[in-house]
Amino acid sequence: TDYGSSLTISLPPALQPHQPFQIIVRYTTADGPAIWWLDPELTYGNAKPFVFTQGHSVCNRSFFPCFDTPAVKCTYSATVKAPAGIQVLMSATQSSYLEEEGVYQFYMEYPVPAYLVALVAGDLIHADIGPRSRVWAEPCLLPTAISKLSGIVERWLTAAESLYGPYIWGRYDIVFLPPSFPIVAMENPCLTFIISSILESDEFLIIDVIHEVAHSWFGNAVTNATWEEMWLSEGLATYAQRRITTETYGAAFTCLETAFRLDALHRQMKLLGEDNPVSKLQVKLEPGVNPSNLMNLFTYEKGYCFVYYLSQLCGDPRHFDSFLRAYIEKYKFTSVVAQDLLDSFLNFFPELKEQCVESKAGLEFERWLNATGPPLAEPDLSQGSSLTRPVETLFKLWTTEPLDSVAAASSVDLTKWRTFQTVLFLDRLLDGSPLPHEVIKKLSECYSSQLDSMNAEIRIRWLQIVVRNDYYPDLYKVRRFLENQMSRMYTIPLYEDLCTGTLKSFALEIFYQTQNQLHPNLRKTIQQILSQGLNPLPAIDTTAVTTDTPAMVLEDKVSEATNGAISLRDVNVSA
Repeated sequence: TDYGSSLTISLPPALQPHQPFQIIVRYTTADGPAIWWLDPELTYGNAKPFVFTQGHSVCNRSFFPCFDTPAVKCTYSATVKAPAGIQVLMSATQSSYLEEEGVYQFYMEYPVPAYLVALVAGDLIHADIGPRSRVWAEPCLLPTAISKLSGIVERWLTAAESLYGPYIWGRYDIVFLPPSFPIVAMENPCLTFIISSILESDEFLIIDVIHEVAHSWFGNAVTNATWEEMWLSEGLATYAQRRITTETYGAAFTCLETAFRLDALHRQMKLLGEDNPVSKLQVKLEPGVNPSNLMNLFTYEKGYCFVYYLSQLCGDPRHFDSFLRAYIEKYKFTSVVAQDLLDSFLNFFPELKEQCVESKAGLEFERWLNATGPPLAEPDLSQGSSLTRPVETLFKLWTTEPLDSVAAASSVDLTKWRTFQTVLFLDRLLDGSPLPHEVIKKLSECYSSQLDSMNAEIRIRWLQIVVRNDYYPDLYKVRRFLENQMSRMYTIPLYEDLCTGTLKSFALEIFYQTQNQLHPNLRKTIQQILSQGLNPLPAIDTTAVTTDTPAMVLEDKVSEATNGAISLRDVNVSA
């Protein structure tokens, strides 16, 4: 019931086959899972209310009447009236504004699936950062967004075009949303939505925006026809993202980021079990199940590994780039199934078809798609060893008994490392927690002050280590961090860890002090975490609480499946 019921419209009996017809549906929409209303206090500027929509996967049926399936694509137009001083944006190729009437007009000239129709409105201003790109943000955030992205988005677009053909959507703009945005980023065509919190971390910002750029070809132009094959968008977009980063930042950086993500994939596999059906690339979607429940690291990373394997069969990734250009040209503005991709691949490379590569023992295409468990093959990441080897060395120094290498370990200056090196190191320490008390004490002495000055992606990992090891001297930093965070991705993981250990009362105290700065949906989720194993919490005003969005359902369901052991830091969804 949260996602509505189907609307059936009977057509006139006299209507001839293939005869064009028009249907007008007059409707009013109430609060629903697609629409997020924010009071001014939940924005960075605290000045004006804000609203955004999040349609992925099946939420836009609560926004407007639609065929809410990725198999159906259409153009759209919209008229939006807004108060003076409120800027309205949509995922459209054309827009205009009649100031005297306060009316915006939008038109998307290319067919898109329903989930890619998106709207945002609030105190937003813009700046051009390239010949076909601009950033939109609240006034207090715009200078930071400009400094981080000016000039480089065009570099990424140009690199992508050199690999996969022309960018077909006209403009590529980015809007930074308040921390209540329930996922990291969303590839709405012409207008990527991205959470403002990510501005803290340059490397995560690079990866997340390039991933959304890649979706302009894989996901937006060519779309998975069914939610049971989301890897056709996410696996291909992840592969394309890594080809773009290799072209622009080098193979070592790409291999480091890949190692970090594959570490997270194996962590999730260990927790879920190798025979878990959600680890399949072709997942069976049971009736009544929200497709976003199926979004996990397998969709991204196992899908990526399969696409990478296909590229290796060609011998040269540039040959595979040529195939993907032809694939995009053939299927753009349509929706496909896996067999379309694989048939096109074998037809493009007839010599591989003659070799029956689709039936190679142990690596059969059908097995890639339908076997549970880890990827059947993983990429060679040796080109990243200059960046990953120091991480492995330092981790061994801290986890090999007896602990007599502290001097060598403490001489490592983490401030000189890349963000992905530091998070890879901390994730591995987190996997090994709880650690011996002497180890956590020495870790704090060596690195805590260094980590304090780093971005939130790094700090949350250190604070999770603090919590999982009950290291009381640094608990005040956990409190300080949560007092200044309003984002799901920087609050839920800590609350989950606090509530699985001995620190639930500490978590309750922080929550009651900070609840008013959290979006009602996030408050509701944290209440559920805090209520596990306790009497029901006192009622909190949750006016305007809407049904969980897909991203919320993803996080909650994944956490339930693993007793909170997997958090958003492992999933980090860029839809």
